[in-house]
Amino acid sequence: MLQVIYPLGFIVSLSGLILWFYYQDNPQRSRLMSSAFLGGFMIYLFSLAFSDGTLSTKLWVLFRDLMVLGVVSQGFNFIRRNTILFFGALGLLYYVFYAFGFQRMSQSLTEAPSRLSTEANFYGELLVDMVEGKDLEQLDRVLAAYGATRYQRAFQPERADQTELDDYLVLDLPDTEVDRIADLEKDLLNSGLVDWVEENERIQLDPLEQVPSLRRGISYGINDPAVDQLWGFEAMKVNELYDLLRKQEVRPQRKALIAILDTGIDAAHEDLAANYKSIARKHDSDPQGHGTHCAGIAASVSNNKKGVASFSLQNDFVEVASVRVLGAYGGGTQQSIIKGIIEAADRGADVISMSLGGPSNRQRQRAYEQAIRYANKAGAIVVAAAGNSNANAANYSPANAPSAITVSAVDTNLNRASFSNYVTDVNQGIAAPGVQIYSTIPKNRYAAFNGTSMATPYVAGLLGLLKSIQPDLTTKQAYKIINSTGADTQNTAQTGKLIQPAAAVKALLQQVNK
Repeated sequence: MLQVIYPLGFIVSLSGLILWFYYQDNPQRSRLMSSAFLGGFMIYLFSLAFSDGTLSTKLWVLFRDLMVLGVVSQGFNFIRRNTILFFGALGLLYYVFYAFGFQRMSQSLTEAPSRLSTEANFYGELLVDMVEGKDLEQLDRVLAAYGATRYQRAFQPERADQTELDDYLVLDLPDTEVDRIADLEKDLLNSGLVDWVEENERIQLDPLEQVPSLRRGISYGINDPAVDQLWGFEAMKVNELYDLLRKQEVRPQRKALIAILDTGIDAAHEDLAANYKSIARKHDSDPQGHGTHCAGIAASVSNNKKGVASFSLQNDFVEVASVRVLGAYGGGTQQSIIKGIIEAADRGADVISMSLGGPSNRQRQRAYEQAIRYANKAGAIVVAAAGNSNANAANYSPANAPSAITVSAVDTNLNRASFSNYVTDVNQGIAAPGVQIYSTIPKNRYAAFNGTSMATPYVAGLLGLLKSIQPDLTTKQAYKIINSTGADTQNTAQTGKLIQPAAAVKALLQQVNK
Protein backbone atom coordinates (compact mmCIF):
# COMPACT_ATOMS: atom_id res chain seq x y z
CA MET A 1 0.00 0.00 0.00
CA LEU A 2 2.83 2.41 0.87
CA GLN A 3 4.34 1.76 -2.57
CA VAL A 4 1.22 3.42 -4.02
CA ILE A 5 0.82 6.21 -1.47
CA TYR A 6 4.46 7.28 -1.74
CA PRO A 7 4.50 8.33 -5.45
CA LEU A 8 0.99 9.82 -5.18
CA GLY A 9 2.06 11.95 -2.23
CA PHE A 10 5.09 13.11 -4.18
CA ILE A 11 3.18 14.12 -7.32
CA VAL A 12 0.55 15.97 -5.23
CA SER A 13 3.27 17.92 -3.41
CA LEU A 14 5.12 18.65 -6.67
CA SER A 15 1.91 19.81 -8.36
CA GLY A 16 1.05 22.00 -5.40
CA LEU A 17 4.50 23.60 -5.42
CA ILE A 18 4.44 24.24 -9.18
CA LEU A 19 0.96 25.79 -9.08
CA TRP A 20 1.84 27.73 -5.93
CA PHE A 21 4.48 29.53 -7.96
CA TYR A 22 2.07 29.99 -10.88
CA TYR A 23 -0.69 31.53 -8.73
CA GLN A 24 1.59 33.61 -6.50
CA ASP A 25 -0.20 36.76 -7.63
CA ASN A 26 -3.58 35.30 -6.62
CA PRO A 27 -3.67 35.07 -2.77
CA GLN A 28 -6.67 32.72 -2.56
CA ARG A 29 -5.40 30.18 -5.10
CA SER A 30 -1.87 30.56 -3.79
CA ARG A 31 -3.01 29.51 -0.28
CA LEU A 32 -4.92 26.56 -1.74
CA MET A 33 -1.87 25.36 -3.68
CA SER A 34 0.43 25.80 -0.68
CA SER A 35 -1.94 23.64 1.37
CA ALA A 36 -1.88 20.98 -1.39
CA PHE A 37 1.91 21.08 -1.39
CA LEU A 38 2.18 20.73 2.40
CA GLY A 39 -0.48 17.99 2.59
CA GLY A 40 1.10 15.99 -0.23
CA PHE A 41 4.57 16.41 1.24
CA MET A 42 3.43 15.13 4.66
CA ILE A 43 1.88 12.06 3.01
CA TYR A 44 5.10 11.58 1.03
CA LEU A 45 7.28 11.76 4.18
CA PHE A 46 4.99 9.39 6.11
CA SER A 47 5.01 6.73 3.39
CA LEU A 48 8.76 7.01 2.98
CA ALA A 49 9.43 6.78 6.72
CA PHE A 50 7.33 3.65 7.23
CA SER A 51 8.41 1.77 4.09
CA ASP A 52 10.47 -1.45 4.19
CA GLY A 53 13.71 0.00 2.80
CA THR A 54 16.93 0.42 4.73
CA LEU A 55 17.81 3.77 6.31
CA SER A 56 20.51 4.40 3.71
CA THR A 57 18.05 3.65 0.91
CA LYS A 58 15.45 6.00 2.39
CA LEU A 59 17.99 8.82 2.77
CA TRP A 60 19.14 8.37 -0.83
CA VAL A 61 15.51 8.37 -2.06
CA LEU A 62 14.74 11.48 0.00
CA PHE A 63 17.78 13.31 -1.43
CA ARG A 64 16.86 12.29 -4.98
CA ASP A 65 13.21 13.34 -4.61
CA LEU A 66 14.04 16.71 -3.02
CA MET A 67 16.43 17.44 -5.88
CA VAL A 68 13.69 16.61 -8.40
CA LEU A 69 11.19 18.69 -6.44
CA GLY A 70 13.48 21.72 -6.39
CA VAL A 71 14.76 21.57 -9.96
CA VAL A 72 11.39 20.85 -11.61
CA SER A 73 9.49 23.48 -9.61
CA GLN A 74 12.11 26.14 -10.40
CA GLY A 75 11.94 25.22 -14.06
CA PHE A 76 8.19 25.76 -14.05
CA ASN A 77 8.64 29.02 -12.11
CA PHE A 78 10.92 30.23 -14.91
CA ILE A 79 8.25 29.65 -17.60
CA ARG A 80 5.16 30.59 -15.56
CA ARG A 81 4.56 33.80 -17.56
CA ASN A 82 3.94 31.76 -20.74
CA THR A 83 0.60 30.09 -20.02
CA ILE A 84 0.56 27.81 -23.08
CA LEU A 85 4.13 26.62 -22.49
CA PHE A 86 3.52 26.25 -18.75
CA PHE A 87 0.44 24.04 -18.98
CA GLY A 88 1.83 22.13 -21.97
CA ALA A 89 4.90 21.28 -19.88
CA LEU A 90 2.69 20.38 -16.92
CA GLY A 91 0.69 17.97 -19.09
CA LEU A 92 3.93 16.42 -20.35
CA LEU A 93 5.14 16.05 -16.74
CA TYR A 94 1.98 14.16 -15.79
CA TYR A 95 2.31 11.88 -18.81
CA VAL A 96 5.95 11.04 -18.01
CA PHE A 97 5.06 10.40 -14.37
CA TYR A 98 2.15 8.12 -15.34
CA ALA A 99 4.15 6.22 -17.97
CA PHE A 100 7.48 5.88 -16.17
CA GLY A 101 7.80 7.72 -12.89
CA PHE A 102 5.02 6.06 -10.88
CA GLN A 103 6.38 2.52 -11.33
CA ARG A 104 9.99 3.61 -10.83
CA MET A 105 9.17 5.41 -7.59
CA SER A 106 7.06 2.47 -6.33
CA GLN A 107 10.03 0.16 -6.91
CA SER A 108 12.28 2.48 -4.90
CA LEU A 109 10.58 1.33 -1.70
CA THR A 110 10.98 -2.36 -2.48
CA GLU A 111 14.58 -2.15 -3.58
CA ALA A 112 16.89 -3.20 -0.78
CA PRO A 113 20.65 -2.68 -0.73
CA SER A 114 22.89 -3.81 -3.54
CA ARG A 115 23.14 -7.31 -2.10
CA LEU A 116 19.38 -7.92 -2.41
CA SER A 117 19.19 -10.18 -5.44
CA THR A 118 16.43 -9.78 -8.00
CA GLU A 119 17.16 -13.05 -9.80
CA ALA A 120 14.08 -15.13 -10.50
CA ASN A 121 15.94 -18.41 -9.87
CA PHE A 122 17.86 -17.82 -6.69
CA TYR A 123 19.31 -20.69 -4.68
CA GLY A 124 20.80 -19.64 -1.35
CA GLU A 125 22.21 -21.69 1.47
CA LEU A 126 20.18 -20.34 4.41
CA LEU A 127 16.58 -19.49 5.24
CA VAL A 128 16.43 -16.67 7.77
CA ASP A 129 13.34 -15.51 9.66
CA MET A 130 13.95 -11.79 10.24
CA VAL A 131 12.59 -10.09 13.35
CA GLU A 132 9.76 -7.88 12.15
CA GLY A 133 10.76 -4.23 11.82
CA LYS A 134 14.53 -4.84 11.76
CA ASP A 135 16.44 -2.82 9.18
CA LEU A 136 18.15 -4.78 6.42
CA GLU A 137 21.09 -2.39 6.73
CA GLN A 138 21.90 -4.01 10.07
CA LEU A 139 21.87 -7.39 8.37
CA ASP A 140 24.44 -6.08 5.88
CA ARG A 141 26.84 -5.35 8.70
CA VAL A 142 26.62 -8.91 10.00
CA LEU A 143 27.07 -10.33 6.50
CA ALA A 144 30.01 -8.10 5.64
CA ALA A 145 32.42 -10.54 7.29
CA TYR A 146 31.26 -13.27 4.92
CA GLY A 147 31.90 -11.55 1.60
CA ALA A 148 29.43 -10.33 -1.02
CA THR A 149 26.45 -12.22 0.37
CA ARG A 150 23.20 -11.83 -1.61
CA TYR A 151 19.70 -12.25 -0.28
CA GLN A 152 16.07 -11.86 -1.29
CA ARG A 153 12.58 -12.34 0.10
CA ALA A 154 12.04 -16.08 0.29
CA PHE A 155 8.23 -16.24 0.33
CA GLN A 156 5.29 -14.02 -0.57
CA PRO A 157 2.09 -15.54 0.89
CA GLU A 158 -1.15 -13.82 -0.06
CA ARG A 159 -2.37 -14.00 3.56
CA ALA A 160 0.75 -12.46 5.10
CA ASP A 161 -1.11 -11.59 8.31
CA GLN A 162 -1.55 -15.32 9.03
CA THR A 163 2.11 -16.33 8.98
CA GLU A 164 5.69 -15.29 9.60
CA LEU A 165 6.79 -16.67 6.23
CA ASP A 166 6.78 -13.21 4.66
CA ASP A 167 9.61 -12.28 7.06
CA TYR A 168 11.93 -14.96 5.64
CA LEU A 169 14.97 -14.18 3.50
CA VAL A 170 17.05 -16.66 1.55
CA LEU A 171 20.79 -15.93 1.84
CA ASP A 172 23.50 -16.92 -0.61
CA LEU A 173 27.14 -17.29 0.42
CA PRO A 174 30.10 -17.13 -1.96
CA ASP A 175 31.64 -20.54 -2.63
CA THR A 176 34.67 -19.56 -0.57
CA GLU A 177 32.49 -19.00 2.50
CA VAL A 178 30.21 -22.06 2.39
CA ASP A 179 32.30 -23.85 5.01
CA ARG A 180 31.49 -21.03 7.44
CA ILE A 181 27.71 -21.54 7.40
CA ALA A 182 27.66 -22.67 11.04
CA ASP A 183 29.55 -19.52 12.08
CA LEU A 184 27.16 -17.31 10.12
CA GLU A 185 24.13 -19.00 11.70
CA LYS A 186 25.57 -18.33 15.15
CA ASP A 187 26.33 -14.68 14.35
CA LEU A 188 22.85 -14.14 12.96
CA LEU A 189 21.14 -15.64 16.00
CA ASN A 190 23.34 -13.60 18.35
CA SER A 191 22.67 -10.38 16.43
CA GLY A 192 19.06 -10.05 17.59
CA LEU A 193 18.03 -9.51 13.97
CA VAL A 194 16.57 -12.94 13.33
CA ASP A 195 14.16 -15.30 15.05
CA TRP A 196 15.34 -18.44 13.26
CA VAL A 197 17.96 -19.75 10.84
CA GLU A 198 17.99 -23.06 9.00
CA GLU A 199 19.71 -24.45 5.94
CA ASN A 200 17.87 -24.26 2.62
CA GLU A 201 18.28 -27.97 2.12
CA ARG A 202 18.57 -29.45 -1.35
CA ILE A 203 16.02 -32.08 -2.41
CA GLN A 204 16.70 -34.78 -5.00
CA LEU A 205 14.23 -37.46 -6.07
CA ASP A 206 15.44 -41.01 -6.38
CA PRO A 207 15.79 -42.05 -10.04
CA LEU A 208 12.63 -43.64 -11.44
CA GLU A 209 13.21 -47.31 -12.14
CA GLN A 210 10.41 -49.07 -13.98
CA VAL A 211 9.31 -52.39 -12.47
CA PRO A 212 6.82 -55.05 -13.64
CA SER A 213 3.20 -54.47 -12.72
CA LEU A 214 1.02 -57.15 -11.15
CA ARG A 215 -2.23 -58.42 -12.62
CA ARG A 216 -5.02 -59.51 -10.29
CA GLY A 217 -7.77 -60.20 -12.82
CA ILE A 218 -10.29 -57.97 -11.04
CA SER A 219 -12.32 -55.38 -12.97
CA TYR A 220 -14.13 -53.68 -10.04
CA GLY A 221 -17.12 -53.17 -12.35
CA ILE A 222 -15.43 -50.41 -14.37
CA ASN A 223 -14.09 -50.39 -17.93
CA ASP A 224 -10.57 -49.03 -17.45
CA PRO A 225 -8.39 -51.63 -19.22
CA ALA A 226 -5.47 -51.54 -16.77
CA VAL A 227 -7.46 -51.58 -13.54
CA ASP A 228 -6.56 -55.25 -13.07
CA GLN A 229 -2.93 -54.13 -12.66
CA LEU A 230 -3.78 -52.08 -9.56
CA TRP A 231 -3.05 -54.73 -6.93
CA GLY A 232 -3.37 -52.14 -4.19
CA PHE A 233 -7.09 -51.81 -4.92
CA GLU A 234 -7.56 -55.33 -3.58
CA ALA A 235 -5.57 -54.60 -0.42
CA MET A 236 -7.54 -51.38 0.15
CA LYS A 237 -10.91 -53.06 -0.68
CA VAL A 238 -11.75 -50.55 -3.38
CA ASN A 239 -14.55 -52.87 -4.56
CA GLU A 240 -16.34 -52.04 -1.30
CA LEU A 241 -15.75 -48.33 -1.88
CA TYR A 242 -17.20 -48.48 -5.38
CA ASP A 243 -20.21 -50.44 -4.12
CA LEU A 244 -20.74 -47.81 -1.43
CA LEU A 245 -20.51 -44.96 -3.92
CA ARG A 246 -22.97 -46.71 -6.26
CA LYS A 247 -25.56 -48.06 -3.81
CA GLN A 248 -25.74 -45.26 -1.27
CA GLU A 249 -25.42 -42.62 -3.95
CA VAL A 250 -22.87 -40.66 -1.93
CA ARG A 251 -22.65 -37.22 -3.49
CA PRO A 252 -19.92 -34.63 -3.07
CA GLN A 253 -20.70 -31.17 -1.76
CA ARG A 254 -18.12 -29.91 -4.24
CA LYS A 255 -15.05 -31.09 -6.09
CA ALA A 256 -11.99 -31.22 -3.87
CA LEU A 257 -8.74 -29.96 -5.37
CA ILE A 258 -5.65 -32.15 -4.89
CA ALA A 259 -2.40 -30.26 -5.57
CA ILE A 260 0.56 -32.42 -6.55
CA LEU A 261 3.84 -30.68 -5.63
CA ASP A 262 6.37 -32.37 -7.86
CA THR A 263 8.05 -32.25 -11.29
CA GLY A 264 4.86 -31.05 -12.97
CA ILE A 265 1.98 -32.96 -14.55
CA ASP A 266 1.27 -33.78 -18.18
CA ALA A 267 -2.01 -31.88 -18.26
CA ALA A 268 -3.00 -33.35 -21.64
CA HIS A 269 -2.69 -37.00 -20.58
CA GLU A 270 -5.67 -39.02 -21.75
CA ASP A 271 -6.37 -40.36 -18.26
CA LEU A 272 -5.91 -37.05 -16.42
CA ALA A 273 -7.12 -34.21 -18.65
CA ALA A 274 -10.81 -34.46 -17.67
CA ASN A 275 -9.89 -34.24 -13.97
CA TYR A 276 -7.15 -31.63 -14.37
CA LYS A 277 -7.32 -28.01 -13.20
CA SER A 278 -4.56 -25.65 -14.27
CA ILE A 279 -3.18 -23.25 -11.67
CA ALA A 280 -0.58 -21.82 -14.06
CA ARG A 281 0.62 -22.96 -17.47
CA LYS A 282 4.21 -23.33 -16.26
CA HIS A 283 3.08 -26.28 -14.11
CA ASP A 284 1.17 -28.11 -16.88
CA SER A 285 3.97 -30.28 -18.28
CA ASP A 286 6.27 -32.87 -16.78
CA PRO A 287 9.74 -33.41 -18.28
CA GLN A 288 10.60 -36.06 -15.68
CA GLY A 289 7.45 -38.20 -15.19
CA HIS A 290 7.34 -38.44 -11.39
CA GLY A 291 4.57 -35.87 -10.92
CA THR A 292 2.36 -37.36 -13.64
CA HIS A 293 2.68 -40.80 -12.06
CA CYS A 294 1.58 -39.43 -8.68
CA ALA A 295 -1.33 -37.54 -10.28
CA GLY A 296 -2.68 -40.71 -11.85
CA ILE A 297 -2.68 -42.50 -8.51
CA ALA A 298 -4.52 -39.66 -6.78
CA ALA A 299 -7.01 -38.61 -9.45
CA SER A 300 -6.95 -40.49 -12.75
CA VAL A 301 -10.25 -40.51 -14.63
CA SER A 302 -12.22 -43.63 -13.71
CA ASN A 303 -14.48 -45.65 -16.01
CA ASN A 304 -13.39 -43.86 -19.19
CA LYS A 305 -12.14 -46.94 -21.10
CA LYS A 306 -8.57 -45.68 -20.74
CA GLY A 307 -5.68 -46.65 -18.51
CA VAL A 308 -6.17 -46.80 -14.76
CA ALA A 309 -8.68 -45.56 -12.16
CA SER A 310 -8.77 -43.69 -8.86
CA PHE A 311 -10.99 -43.68 -5.78
CA SER A 312 -13.25 -41.09 -7.42
CA LEU A 313 -15.64 -43.43 -9.24
CA GLN A 314 -17.93 -40.84 -10.83
CA ASN A 315 -15.13 -38.29 -11.42
CA ASP A 316 -17.08 -35.55 -9.71
CA PHE A 317 -15.41 -35.89 -6.31
CA VAL A 318 -11.89 -34.62 -7.00
CA GLU A 319 -9.77 -32.73 -9.48
CA VAL A 320 -6.00 -32.52 -9.60
CA ALA A 321 -3.63 -29.59 -10.05
CA SER A 322 0.11 -29.30 -10.47
CA VAL A 323 2.59 -27.04 -8.69
CA ARG A 324 6.04 -27.68 -10.11
CA VAL A 325 8.58 -27.42 -7.27
CA LEU A 326 11.26 -29.73 -8.70
CA GLY A 327 13.29 -29.43 -11.89
CA ALA A 328 13.53 -31.71 -14.90
CA TYR A 329 16.00 -33.96 -13.08
CA GLY A 330 14.01 -34.12 -9.86
CA GLY A 331 16.02 -31.56 -7.93
CA GLY A 332 14.78 -28.66 -5.82
CA THR A 333 15.24 -26.86 -2.53
CA GLN A 334 13.39 -26.43 0.71
CA GLN A 335 12.52 -22.90 -0.45
CA SER A 336 11.03 -24.09 -3.75
CA ILE A 337 8.87 -26.65 -1.94
CA ILE A 338 7.62 -24.18 0.66
CA LYS A 339 6.82 -21.70 -2.10
CA GLY A 340 4.82 -24.51 -3.70
CA ILE A 341 2.89 -25.16 -0.48
CA ILE A 342 2.06 -21.46 -0.26
CA GLU A 343 1.00 -21.28 -3.92
CA ALA A 344 -1.21 -24.37 -3.60
CA ALA A 345 -2.84 -23.00 -0.45
CA ASP A 346 -3.38 -19.59 -2.04
CA ARG A 347 -5.01 -21.26 -5.08
CA GLY A 348 -7.55 -23.13 -2.98
CA ALA A 349 -6.09 -26.63 -2.67
CA ASP A 350 -8.00 -28.97 -0.35
CA VAL A 351 -5.19 -31.52 -0.23
CA ILE A 352 -1.47 -30.94 -0.86
CA SER A 353 0.47 -34.07 -1.78
CA MET A 354 4.28 -34.10 -1.55
CA SER A 355 6.06 -37.22 -2.76
CA LEU A 356 9.45 -35.73 -1.94
CA GLY A 357 11.80 -34.88 0.89
CA GLY A 358 15.24 -35.54 2.27
CA PRO A 359 17.34 -36.19 5.39
CA SER A 360 16.85 -33.59 8.09
CA ASN A 361 15.95 -33.41 11.76
CA ARG A 362 13.26 -31.96 13.99
CA GLN A 363 15.24 -28.73 14.35
CA ARG A 364 15.36 -28.27 10.57
CA GLN A 365 11.67 -28.24 9.68
CA ARG A 366 10.39 -25.05 11.31
CA ALA A 367 9.83 -23.30 7.97
CA TYR A 368 8.08 -26.40 6.63
CA GLU A 369 5.85 -26.48 9.66
CA GLN A 370 4.96 -22.81 9.30
CA ALA A 371 4.08 -23.41 5.65
CA ILE A 372 1.93 -26.42 6.51
CA ARG A 373 0.10 -24.49 9.23
CA TYR A 374 -0.47 -21.71 6.69
CA ALA A 375 -1.99 -24.29 4.33
CA ASN A 376 -4.10 -25.74 7.15
CA LYS A 377 -5.52 -22.29 7.92
CA ALA A 378 -6.43 -21.99 4.24
CA GLY A 379 -8.33 -25.28 4.47
CA ALA A 380 -5.77 -27.73 3.05
CA ILE A 381 -4.59 -31.07 4.44
CA VAL A 382 -0.89 -31.74 3.76
CA VAL A 383 0.45 -35.23 3.01
CA ALA A 384 4.16 -36.10 2.75
CA ALA A 385 6.10 -39.21 1.79
CA ALA A 386 7.98 -40.92 4.63
CA GLY A 387 11.08 -41.43 2.46
CA ASN A 388 12.86 -44.36 0.85
CA SER A 389 15.93 -44.97 3.05
CA ASN A 390 14.73 -47.77 5.35
CA ALA A 391 15.22 -45.35 8.24
CA ASN A 392 13.29 -43.23 10.72
CA ALA A 393 10.91 -40.79 9.01
CA ALA A 394 11.38 -38.48 12.01
CA ASN A 395 14.77 -37.61 10.50
CA TYR A 396 13.34 -36.65 7.10
CA SER A 397 11.63 -33.41 6.08
CA PRO A 398 8.88 -32.52 5.39
CA ALA A 399 7.81 -35.99 6.63
CA ASN A 400 8.70 -35.00 10.20
CA ALA A 401 6.62 -31.80 10.24
CA PRO A 402 4.12 -32.28 13.10
CA SER A 403 1.10 -31.07 11.10
CA ALA A 404 1.73 -33.30 8.07
CA ILE A 405 0.23 -36.75 7.51
CA THR A 406 3.24 -38.98 6.79
CA VAL A 407 2.89 -41.97 4.45
CA SER A 408 4.89 -45.20 4.52
CA ALA A 409 4.79 -47.86 1.78
CA VAL A 410 3.74 -51.51 2.05
CA ASP A 411 4.38 -54.31 -0.44
CA THR A 412 2.03 -56.93 -1.87
CA ASN A 413 2.26 -59.01 1.33
CA LEU A 414 1.48 -55.93 3.43
CA ASN A 415 4.98 -55.84 4.89
CA ARG A 416 6.73 -52.51 5.23
CA ALA A 417 8.42 -52.13 1.87
CA SER A 418 12.13 -52.85 2.11
CA PHE A 419 12.99 -49.26 1.19
CA SER A 420 10.27 -47.46 3.17
CA ASN A 421 11.10 -45.30 6.17
CA TYR A 422 9.12 -46.20 9.27
CA VAL A 423 6.66 -43.75 10.82
CA THR A 424 6.80 -44.90 14.44
CA ASP A 425 8.09 -41.55 15.70
CA VAL A 426 6.08 -39.08 13.63
CA ASN A 427 2.80 -37.49 14.73
CA GLN A 428 0.47 -38.81 12.05
CA GLY A 429 1.74 -41.93 10.30
CA ILE A 430 -0.32 -43.98 7.83
CA ALA A 431 0.37 -46.60 5.15
CA ALA A 432 -0.58 -47.25 1.54
CA PRO A 433 0.61 -49.56 -1.26
CA GLY A 434 3.98 -48.44 -2.64
CA VAL A 435 5.45 -51.37 -4.58
CA GLN A 436 4.81 -52.10 -8.27
CA ILE A 437 2.31 -49.26 -8.55
CA TYR A 438 0.97 -48.84 -12.07
CA SER A 439 -0.05 -45.34 -13.13
CA THR A 440 0.15 -42.58 -15.72
CA ILE A 441 3.37 -41.16 -17.17
CA PRO A 442 3.72 -38.40 -19.80
CA LYS A 443 2.60 -38.77 -23.43
CA ASN A 444 -0.39 -41.04 -22.71
CA ARG A 445 1.79 -43.83 -21.40
CA TYR A 446 1.74 -45.95 -18.23
CA ALA A 447 4.35 -47.62 -16.05
CA ALA A 448 4.89 -49.19 -12.62
CA PHE A 449 7.28 -47.76 -10.02
CA ASN A 450 8.20 -48.35 -6.36
CA GLY A 451 8.37 -45.77 -3.59
CA THR A 452 6.71 -43.97 -0.74
CA SER A 453 6.18 -41.43 -3.54
CA MET A 454 3.59 -43.82 -4.95
CA ALA A 455 1.96 -44.51 -1.59
CA THR A 456 1.49 -40.83 -0.77
CA PRO A 457 -0.99 -39.94 -3.57
CA TYR A 458 -3.18 -42.89 -2.58
CA VAL A 459 -3.65 -41.18 0.79
CA ALA A 460 -4.08 -37.80 -0.93
CA GLY A 461 -6.77 -39.31 -3.18
CA LEU A 462 -8.67 -40.66 -0.18
CA LEU A 463 -8.40 -37.34 1.67
CA GLY A 464 -9.67 -35.57 -1.44
CA LEU A 465 -12.65 -37.90 -1.50
CA LEU A 466 -13.39 -37.17 2.16
CA LYS A 467 -12.98 -33.42 1.70
CA SER A 468 -15.40 -33.46 -1.25
CA ILE A 469 -18.04 -34.96 1.03
CA GLN A 470 -17.18 -32.76 4.02
CA PRO A 471 -15.22 -29.67 2.83
CA ASP A 472 -14.63 -28.38 6.38
CA LEU A 473 -12.78 -31.52 7.43
CA THR A 474 -9.56 -30.64 9.29
CA THR A 475 -6.27 -32.52 9.28
CA LYS A 476 -6.83 -33.91 12.79
CA GLN A 477 -10.36 -35.03 11.97
CA ALA A 478 -9.28 -36.63 8.71
CA TYR A 479 -6.33 -38.44 10.25
CA LYS A 480 -8.48 -39.77 13.08
CA ILE A 481 -10.88 -41.24 10.50
CA ILE A 482 -8.31 -42.86 8.21
CA ASN A 483 -6.28 -44.16 11.14
CA SER A 484 -9.19 -45.57 13.12
CA THR A 485 -10.66 -47.28 10.03
CA GLY A 486 -7.33 -48.49 8.66
CA ALA A 487 -6.29 -52.15 8.55
CA ASP A 488 -3.31 -53.69 10.28
CA THR A 489 -0.26 -54.55 8.20
CA GLN A 490 2.41 -57.13 8.98
CA ASN A 491 4.36 -54.29 10.70
CA THR A 492 1.67 -51.85 11.86
CA ALA A 493 3.86 -50.27 14.53
CA GLN A 494 6.34 -49.23 11.84
CA THR A 495 4.00 -48.54 8.93
CA GLY A 496 0.88 -47.19 10.56
CA LYS A 497 -2.52 -48.51 9.51
CA LEU A 498 -3.21 -49.33 5.84
CA ILE A 499 -5.92 -47.01 4.49
CA GLN A 500 -9.35 -48.52 3.84
CA PRO A 501 -11.32 -46.04 1.73
CA ALA A 502 -14.78 -47.61 2.11
CA ALA A 503 -14.54 -47.77 5.88
CA ALA A 504 -13.24 -44.17 5.99
CA VAL A 505 -16.14 -42.88 3.89
CA LYS A 506 -18.65 -44.78 6.05
CA ALA A 507 -17.15 -43.29 9.21
CA LEU A 508 -17.31 -39.80 7.73
CA LEU A 509 -20.92 -40.26 6.64
CA GLN A 510 -21.85 -41.35 10.15
CA GLN A 511 -20.37 -38.11 11.49
CA VAL A 512 -22.05 -35.98 8.84
CA ASN A 513 -25.45 -37.59 9.41
CA LYS A 514 -25.42 -37.28 13.20
